[in-house]
Amino acid sequence: MQNPSTQPPAATAADPMTAVQALVRRTFGFEALRPLQDQAIRAALAGRDALLVMPTGGGKSLCYQAPAILREGLTVVVSPLISLMQDQVDGLRADGVRAGMLTSAQEGHERREIERALAGGDLKLLYVSPERLMSPGFLERLESLGLAAVAIDEAHCISHWGHDFRPEYRQLGELRRRLPSMPIQAYTATATPRVRQDIVAELSLREPEILVGSFDRPNLTYRVLPRRDLCAQVGGVIARHRGEAGIVYCLRRTDVEDLAEDLRAEGVRCEPYHAGLDAVRRQRTQRAFQSEDLDVVVATVAFGMGIDRPDVRFVVHGSLPKGVEQYSQETGRAGRDGLPAECVLFYGGADFHGWKNLIESSAREAAGQGLPKAGADLEDALERLGHMWNLATGAQCRHRALCGYFGENLAEGTTAGCAACDVCLGEIARLPEAAVVAQKILSCVVKTGQRFGAAHVTDVLRGAKTEKIRQTGHDTLSTYALLADQGAREIRQWIEQLVGQGHLRLADGPYPILFLSKTGVEVLRGEREVTLLAPVLPGARASSSGRRKAAAVGAGEPGEPAPDEALFERLRELRREIARERGVPPYIVFNDKTLASMAARQPGDPGELRAIKGVGEKKAADLGPAFLEAIAEFRREARRGPD
Repeated sequence: MQNPSTQPPAATAADPMTAVQALVRRTFGFEALRPLQDQAIRAALAGRDALLVMPTGGGKSLCYQAPAILREGLTVVVSPLISLMQDQVDGLRADGVRAGMLTSAQEGHERREIERALAGGDLKLLYVSPERLMSPGFLERLESLGLAAVAIDEAHCISHWGHDFRPEYRQLGELRRRLPSMPIQAYTATATPRVRQDIVAELSLREPEILVGSFDRPNLTYRVLPRRDLCAQVGGVIARHRGEAGIVYCLRRTDVEDLAEDLRAEGVRCEPYHAGLDAVRRQRTQRAFQSEDLDVVVATVAFGMGIDRPDVRFVVHGSLPKGVEQYSQETGRAGRDGLPAECVLFYGGADFHGWKNLIESSAREAAGQGLPKAGADLEDALERLGHMWNLATGAQCRHRALCGYFGENLAEGTTAGCAACDVCLGEIARLPEAAVVAQKILSCVVKTGQRFGAAHVTDVLRGAKTEKIRQTGHDTLSTYALLADQGAREIRQWIEQLVGQGHLRLADGPYPILFLSKTGVEVLRGEREVTLLAPVLPGARASSSGRRKAAAVGAGEPGEPAPDEALFERLRELRREIARERGVPPYIVFNDKTLASMAARQPGDPGELRAIKGVGEKKAADLGPAFLEAIAEFRREARRGPD
C-alpha cells in the first residue's frame, strides 16, 4: 500500500490533463481542479486502482465523472441509495452528460429506455446498487457492452469497521476475482486509517493510489452546548437562519414528532422524518426539502444520506451521535456549496449512557446468536462512543479535534484559533479555578466510596437535602456543599467533562457508577493540570460566519464584489420556477454559489456568463438566456429608480 500523496505529479508534454481541463471547463464550468482531484483523475485515466478520501463538498464525484466522459467505454458507479443516484444523474444530464441508472424504483418504461441506451453504447456512466452489479449475469453483460472501469462511491460501507457498514457492499469483494484486469476506484468522505486499510483489503485493490484530503471544513462553524430546553435552543439556531435550509437530528421518533410540532407552532416551515412514517410521506417531505418548499426537516439519522442539497445552512444535533464518523458525515451535509454554515450539538450525560446501554444490548443479542466478532464489535463501538463523548466535552478546538480523529494534525492557527468554533471564538470560557473545582469533584467521588453516579455526587457537592444523602450520611462528609454556590447543571457538566477527559471512569454494570482513573488520582494530588469549561459566556453572540466573512446571501468567488442581495433573491426565484417546470431540485439548475457570483458580477452577455464558475456550455446555452434577461431587467429597473 502506498503512502497518501499530497502533491500532483509534474505535467508532461503529452499531459492528458489538458483534455481534462478543457472538459471540466466546458461541461461543469470549473476553471481549475483541486490538487487531489488532479491526482485522482490521473490515476483513473492511467487505469490504476485508487482510494480517494475527501470530505463532503470536496468534489469527489468529479474524480470519476470526468475520466468516464473522456475514456472509451462505460463506467459503472456503485452507490448505496436511489436518491443519491438520482441526484447525480439529474445533475449530469443537466450538464449534457450521457448518464443513467438502473434501480428497483424505476417504472418499466424508464428501465427499458436505459437498457436501450446501454445496448446502443449511448451511456458514459451507469449508476447501480451493489446488489444489482453483482446479480447473476449482469457483470458479464456489462463487459460485453464495453465496461471500462468501476467506481465505488461511499466505499466506507464495505468496511466492517466503517460507521455505515452495509453487508450488501461485501459482495463487491468479488469484483477483483471476476474482473481481474478492470481498474477499481473507491471514494468516501469519512474513513479513519483503519477503515482505509480495510477498504483496500476487501476490494483487493492492487498497488492503489491512496489519496487523502484534509478533513477540515473551514466554512463550518461548530458549537457544542449542554442540552437544557431543546425546543428553545433549536429555535435560537433557526432564528439565526430564518428562511434558510437546515436539518435537525433527534435520537427518538417521539422527539422528532414533538419538536417538529413545536417548531411549526412557532411559524417554522418544517416537517418530521423518520422510519415510522409511511414511505409516501417520507418521499413527499424529502422532495419538498429538495425543492425549497420546506426550510427545516426534523429527523432521525434515517434522513440525509440521499440529500445532495448544497445550500443547507445549519445542522443541529439534539443529542449525542454514537460516533465521530456519524457526526462528521451528518454535519457534512451543511455548507456543501462552500459557503458559511453552522453545526450545533446539544448533548446531555444521559445520551452517553443511553447509547452505551443500547450498544451493549445489541452485542449481547449478537453473541446470543453466535455471530462472529460480537465482542470485537462491542469494544469498537464503545471506543467510538468514547471518542464522540470526548469531542463534546473537551476544551480543544473543534476543528482540530475532528481532524485529529481521522489522523490529520491540523496546523495551529492564529492566537484566535480557527475562528470557527465556540472554543476558539471565546463563547466558552475556561474555568479559572479548574484545578480546585476538579479536586473538589474528584474528592467527593472518593469520599462517597466510588459507589455512586453523577446525580448523587452532584447532590452532595451542592449540599442537597435528599433522603438518599441522609440515609448514606453523606451530609457529614467534608465534601458536602463544597460547590453550594454552583447550580446542579454546572456541576454535572464539569463531571461529564472529567469523564470525557478520562479523569473519571464509569464502572461496567447496570448503573453508571463513577470512579477515579490513574490520571484522576494525579489531578486530585495536584500532579496533573486539568481544564474545565465554564458555562457559555453571558455576552457571547452566536454567529455562523465561519472563517470567511460573507454577505447575507453568501459569497461568490474570491475578489468578487459583494453580491446584490435583491438580485440574488430574484435569481433564486427564477431558479425555483425553472426547477418546478423541469421536475428537478433547484440546485440542479445552479447552486447558490453560482447565483451569488451572478448577483455580484451581473454578466451582460453569454461570454461573461460562461466565465462564472458552475456555468458550463450546455447550461449557458440552455439556461443562459433566461438568467441574462433577469439580470438585464434588474439593471434596467435600477437605472429607472423607484417609481
